[in-house]
Amino acid sequence: MTKKTKKLPQEVIDHWPEIFADIELEIVPIKYLHAVRVQFKDGKIWDIDIAKSKIKDKLEDIEKSLTELFTVYEQDIENIDFRLDTISLKKDIQSRTAKFIKKRK
Repeated sequence: MTKKTKKLPQEVIDHWPEIFADIELEIVPIKYLHAVRVQFKDGKIWDIDIAKSKIKDKLEDIEKSLTELFTVYEQDIENIDFRLDTISLKKDIQSRTAKFIKKRK
């Protein structure tokens, strides 16, 4: 599959528009995913609860499993919808920004 740069979905942008409106994504770190919805060409939909998986599995294992899934079913997949954990992402951005600002003063 080819990686495409794209804007975040409007429902994510609406959560924190002054920041998320200008973000374009090529790669989404697993730690910021809440779920993945895979839609197949035959109409089947698989909802993968990443948040629940994070409780019992390492992030590297989840990433490996998703990569294998996407590779095996690449020809059958119509669309992949990555659902972001916007609360976690916002918290990390605010925390890192605060640290950066403190260092600059």
